[in-house]
Amino acid sequence: MPHSNHRRRHRQIECFRAQFAQADPSAFTAVLSEERLEDALRQEGAVWREQVFTPVLTLWAFLTQVLSADGSCRAAVARALAWLAAAGRPAASAKTDPYCKARQRLPEALFSRLTRETGRALQDELPDEWLWKGRRVKVADGSTASMPDTPANQREYPQSPSQQPGLGFPLARVVVVFSLACGAVLDAAVGRYQGKRTGENSLLRTLHEAFAPGDVLLADRYYAGYFDLALLHARGVGVVVRKHQLRPTDFRRGRRLGHDDHVVLWDKPPRPSWLDEATYRELPGWLILREVRVRVRQSGFRTKTLVVVTTLLDLTITAADLAELYRARWHAELDLRALKVTLGMDVLRCKSPAMVRKELWAHLLVYNLIRTVMAQAARAHDLRPRELSFTGALQTLTAFAGLLGDAAAPDRQALYDRLLAAVASHRVGDRPDRVEPRARKRRPKDYPHLKAPRGQARNFRYAKS
Repeated sequence: MPHSNHRRRHRQIECFRAQFAQADPSAFTAVLSEERLEDALRQEGAVWREQVFTPVLTLWAFLTQVLSADGSCRAAVARALAWLAAAGRPAASAKTDPYCKARQRLPEALFSRLTRETGRALQDELPDEWLWKGRRVKVADGSTASMPDTPANQREYPQSPSQQPGLGFPLARVVVVFSLACGAVLDAAVGRYQGKRTGENSLLRTLHEAFAPGDVLLADRYYAGYFDLALLHARGVGVVVRKHQLRPTDFRRGRRLGHDDHVVLWDKPPRPSWLDEATYRELPGWLILREVRVRVRQSGFRTKTLVVVTTLLDLTITAADLAELYRARWHAELDLRALKVTLGMDVLRCKSPAMVRKELWAHLLVYNLIRTVMAQAARAHDLRPRELSFTGALQTLTAFAGLLGDAAAPDRQALYDRLLAAVASHRVGDRPDRVEPRARKRRPKDYPHLKAPRGQARNFRYAKS
């Protein structure tokens, strides 16, 4: 029986990898290899007695549920039953209870571990020509995700205080660290939307281990505080951020390097409450920083000027280089859009905080698997991953997934090569500094907004009738 169980698990892992196009063992060292998946399951304790929904099948069903436009547990179970039938396995119940219970048994750390490992493995295999000045640039940005209005979710992730009880939805704040070169998620942090130490910069401080000496953090002005720059600089990490609007800039002062380009000193401010005394004493009394004014085209011939501040003092890096790099920060916004809109992470479906976090990490893992395929396609066709369409890659991968799962081993490589060619054909336009109005032409249905909890509104309507 142990040998039978091992063979069954091996077949499920092979199907799992084929469904996500991880069929080429030489491509990026098989990011989601059988060994990596087996090791993660074992290390995180995702092992239980043999039944229909094994850990591998449950993980596969959960990730395909995230990919599916339907997103329901019933559809996920239906896909699992179809796979069991195709594999010649005995029929199982179509009820969702066993699957939902199996999802609950999967450790939350399994999803975060696989996401980090796939992202970092992809980052480590980047060709030198994809790097910026020989450095790995990592982009950080934050967003929010809503979830069902349950008491447990409200306790863990309370809704916005501007909304009345029963009329809002729980909100979680998410900060994600992306690879600028390939778009992979390298790490993420989840917290409450409001409260002490729940801001984006506070969450990013919990992710400093994602940055290695020599890396460069690229971020907006929310992360431009003295201590955020100083803590990363102490780790040997370069920082390029937009200067906060409340901090004045005078290019007549400091050591001038060129027009609207100088080096200045920032004095250390008093210790904030979140920073311990020992760490505060270890930080330098000032930071030597470079400030550069850059111009960003908004629309037509209009331009917007802003100041970029950096800890990178290498004078071979020109002001134009810094301006071009900061404009690339917009990729983080596009990556978040891919997660929230294309993959549907904007509105989560699970009803308990633990499952919400698993669902969120499942979105990030699926996103990394798609980014892996895009990187393979880019490398095979002499392109950059940022030149390829994420939505086009997802559509192509979805169309090919069933064929890859059913293909015989000798035919799978040729089919996989055609998949990569199709992914590489979906290019995005070169549209630097493009700005669109944050408005929609199509009007939504003109339904009134709830002004009382749904149960109260229902009872009030029945009472009137």
